[in-house]
Parts: sequence; structure tokens; C-alpha cells
Amino acid sequence: MNFYFEAAKIIDRLDAKQGSVKSLLSTLPDKDRKRTAALVIETLKYKAALVDVIFAAKLLTLERKLTSQSLALVLVHDLLLSSGIQAGDGPIKQAVLRHKTRLRSEFERIKIKRGARSNAELAQTGDSRACTWSRQALIPRYVRVNTLKWSLDEAVKAYQAKGYQIGDPLVPLHFAKDEHIPNLLLFPPQMQFHDDPAYASGQIILQDKASCFPATILAPPASEDSMVIDATAAPGNKTSHLSALMRNRGKLLAFERDKRRFSTLQSMLARAACRNVDAVNADFLTTDPSNPEYARATHILLDPSCSGSGIVNRLDYLVESEQENDDQLEERLNKLASFQLMMIRHAMKYPGVEKIVYSTCSVHATENEHVVRAAAASEEAVLGGFTLATREHVLPSWHRRGLPEILSNEAEADGMVRCSPGEDATNGFFVSCFLRSRP
Repeated sequence: MNFYFEAAKIIDRLDAKQGSVKSLLSTLPDKDRKRTAALVIETLKYKAALVDVIFAAKLLTLERKLTSQSLALVLVHDLLLSSGIQAGDGPIKQAVLRHKTRLRSEFERIKIKRGARSNAELAQTGDSRACTWSRQALIPRYVRVNTLKWSLDEAVKAYQAKGYQIGDPLVPLHFAKDEHIPNLLLFPPQMQFHDDPAYASGQIILQDKASCFPATILAPPASEDSMVIDATAAPGNKTSHLSALMRNRGKLLAFERDKRRFSTLQSMLARAACRNVDAVNADFLTTDPSNPEYARATHILLDPSCSGSGIVNRLDYLVESEQENDDQLEERLNKLASFQLMMIRHAMKYPGVEKIVYSTCSVHATENEHVVRAAAASEEAVLGGFTLATREHVLPSWHRRGLPEILSNEAEADGMVRCSPGEDATNGFFVSCFLRSRP
């Protein structure tokens, strides 16, 4: 029964908007993660119908042992849509089974009411933004080759030996090298890698193309005396990318304040063989920039909490039906923007920092251009000599740039990168860069 409680907790946290589907599933205990994650995802697909069934059957009113709607949801899901409730005959299971006939009857009524000829027609479908690139093609499966363990050429030869050939990544058994990000491969969208030995060993990292932009733009120095900071590191994809670009040289400080996400970060870094990383279970905002341990940092990556509005990762569409209204969204975005600006201004206080990259997986200008504009005008930027980098420093070959109507001039917008879900074959993303000019 414990895994039902774990699944219910995840759904409660999603309702409270405490994270994305993917990030919250990553906090599940390793032992039951796969099983529990599957239950959460399948329950969310049918949540709208299941809520109506539970309400019509008066289940929560009649059974006080069912302490939350989320717990009822996962149990009723398995009763109606799976092979039954997978738990011993305890009081909670019996509380649902007592109403088995009524629940099934209400479920059939809802199918008729909604014109569903099968159970599958009641389920939510995927995010349409994932299906509009290149004449309705899907977003490719991106795989970053971890150069701390093997080379791009070795990876290419390994997949060719498995029967893959270089070509159109939207065609089965084909793959391609990315044109913008070194060591990034594109595979067919449906391809799964979780059983691939290269994934299990950390030789490949499953990472969206846009998520590779920040580390590529930061371009940390690969020298023994380099000092780089990843301010919000978990789950560790960007951290491991930074470590690979540094070739495991120098020191990379990876901050993560959440204990469970910190554990995930440590596991990721160990699997990827990132030996130059010091993982720190602390809030970056609490650090003292003048501390000798941190003061010599020259490069800082900031990828703080954001709305996640650009993510099209086959999971977050499951909670789209419960979007907040315009006022609630504006309030949430303003709170996030305030926090994001605070992060940039704190990074600018580091005396040795020369380059700061700020990124979000958001499509909202409130979290992107507006935050960057405020940061560029801040006291820290003026006193520290920070200015926005020009296009030549910010992935110049990428076509989609910032929004000029929000910034003071087109040159500033041209120095920022945007990705549009559904148009650029990536998740939605935003990246900007600040450079320090010394007198």
C-alpha cells in the first residue's frame, strides 16, 4: 500500500504547483520509482474522468478512511483501469472495494456521456507542441555523449554496430549529429534508452538540445586553476555538461538546497564520472561572495526555478487542464521573476566573476527579457561593470533571438537566445549572458 501513498503525495504536490511532473517523479525512492511513476502518469491521464467518478459515487463522503482525493484517485485508477488494487486486504483497500459496483457503473456512464468508445478515449493526449515541428514530425530524442567516458566517434561507431545509420533522425534506425551543439546526437522520437548499457553506465546523458545551450554558452575554461559555479544544479544534466567541457579539470561547485534533489544530483555526477565537482547541499543565495572558497569563481551558471512553461517532455501536458487563471499566472510569474532577479544580482557580487549565463525553460517574457533588463540596470551590474553579451558570445549560429520590443534596442535582443516549442524541435528555452568589463 505504501507505493499508493507515495503516488498520492506526488499528485498532491502537483496540485500545489510544487514542481513539474518530471522533477517530482525524480524525488521518488529508487526502490519503487518505476512502478510508482507509472501509476502517477496513468492516473493523471485519466484524472478528469476519475474525479467525476469518485464524486458521482460519493466515495470520499461515505469512506472517511480515504483521507485525500489523490489517494482515492490512484486506488480507483487501479480498480477500474488496471489489474486491480495491488495491496493486501487492509481497511483502505476495502473502503474502495465496497463501492466497486457503483464506481464501475459511474465510469461507464461517463464514457457514454463523453462519447468515448473505449477507456483510452478518456485519456488526455500529449502536448501538441511536441508534434508541430517539420510538418507534424515529433521532437527527436536527444542524447548527449558524455566525453568524460568516451568520444563522439566511439559513440557513433557503437550505435552503427547496433544497426543504426547516419541519416534522418525521424526515421527508424537512423540518427544524426546536431548542427549547433558538439557531442549531441539525435535519434527517432520513440526510441528509449533506459535499458541501454551506455545510459546505465553514464556514457550518454538524455538531455534536450535547448538544455545544452547554457553550458555551451558559458564555455567554462578547461584548466587546473579554473573555478566555476552551477548555482542550482539538480538533477545534474547541466552540471555534468559543464564538467565535460572542463574535461574534469579545475573545480566546479554545484549548489542544490533541496536534500532529495541533492541526492539525485550526487548519483548523477557519480554515474557520469564528474571528478572535478564539489556538490554542496546549500542555497546559493546564502553564500558569501567574499568567502575565499568561492571568491575566485570566474564563471557562474544560473538556471533557477521557473514556470517550466516551455517544457514539452511528454509529461507536463498531464496537468495542463488545471491551469490557473490570468491573474494567478501573473502573480506566480512575478514571484518567480523576483527570485530570478535576486539570483542574478547575487551572482554579480562575486568579485572574480567574469561571465554569468542566465537561463530558464520558460516562454514568458516576465521571466526572461524583463528579468534580464532589470538585472542589467541593477546597482550590482553598474558597479560591477556587467553588460549584456553580444550575439558573437551567445550561440551566434542559432536563429531565434530575444524579443526586441521589450529591450532597449535590437542589439540587446540579438544577444539572447530563445527556443520555441513546436517550431525549433526543442523544449521552450531562454538564455542570456552577462560579461564583466574591467576598468
